[in-house]
Amino acid sequence: MARQRSIFSLVLVLLATFLISCGSPSVTVAPPTYTATQLERIQEYVPKIQAVRDRADELKTLINKKDWIDVGNFIHGPMTEARSSMTYIIPNLLPSTQPVARQKTRDLLNHLVKIDQAAGQSNTQLALNNYQAAIEDIDKFFLLLPETSSQPEVS
Repeated sequence: MARQRSIFSLVLVLLATFLISCGSPSVTVAPPTYTATQLERIQEYVPKIQAVRDRADELKTLINKKDWIDVGNFIHGPMTEARSSMTYIIPNLLPSTQPVARQKTRDLLNHLVKIDQAAGQSNTQLALNNYQAAIEDIDKFFLLLPETSSQPEVS
């Protein structure tokens, strides 16, 4: 009987050792972060977008004046450059943020096209509505960017 207790104890010790060795502490994965290179690339384009955002009231003034030629020039010039800068930023964003950022740039393009069409039809109200939506697209894009000391404030 003593011999059976020894074997039984040995089996229990081996079983406990096996179970303990199979279990591993849960490894926590650090949340994705930006590298210095990504932040540098993002910050390279942010001022270009912010400059256009700061000039957005010019577009509203042109629409209100019904200066359709200059509205087209502003859309095809500075606004398109801002959209290009947004596109260059997207690959440097976190993978989880990229789809939303792509959608915001597509939305911006759609609103710019609608402003251009409204300019062709001399439709001030349609142009103003899409102007407002385009500005909101830019502001929402800024919210997707990583927090840095030089990030612009969204109004």
